[in-house]
Amino acid sequence: MKGKDKVGQYQTLSYFADGAPVPDLLTEEEAIRFLRLDDGGTKYPATTLEYYRSEGMLRGTRVGKRLRYLKSELINFLEIQTQRTNGEVS
Repeated sequence: MKGKDKVGQYQTLSYFADGAPVPDLLTEEEAIRFLRLDDGGTKYPATTLEYYRSEGMLRGTRVGKRLRYLKSELINFLEIQTQRTNGEVS
């Protein structure tokens, strides 16, 4: 059964381009791949991810000494960016 995320929408299974399933808790490298920051359009994808965090646009989750990203947080980030892109949020 699929669970509900924060906005009440049903979560779906996600896969990376190589066919590997996207886990619910992602490493920095996986978050970069998930957001497609590694597609050549962003010169420094890790710096871009750090910028999103520092601006409060994206939250990371510290697990031990490592920073991770919840898939639901990344999806929420994309939804907000989509709204901004389409002039729905200032």
